[in-house]
Amino acid sequence: MKSILISALTAAAVLTSTVALANTDLAKKNNCLACHAVDKKLVGPSYQDIAKKYAGQAGAEAKLFDRIKKGTDATGGPNWKAVTGGIPMPANVMVKDDDIKALVKWVLAGAK
Repeated sequence: MKSILISALTAAAVLTSTVALANTDLAKKNNCLACHAVDKKLVGPSYQDIAKKYAGQAGAEAKLFDRIKKGTDATGGPNWKAVTGGIPMPANVMVKDDDIKALVKWVLAGAK
């Protein structure tokens, strides 16, 4: 019984770490890391700051998905110019919707 529990916990840890790595890989693959970092502002805000901004908001996943897909020029409101110094995030129409959904979940979880 103890070995089954240990095996289950090990499998869960492997799956969890694979998901985190997959999303870091997605961010690299889709060139997100050119302007964003996990814990510091580059051109755009850090993923941790984005997670804080959207924390507790109803519909946060849908809002962030839309923002990534359409870019900040189309969805940013007045704040993005102050945050980025006037450099908009481009629309990411070539990124697969499933990839954006995975990235959104990863970012909102603190990019860990």
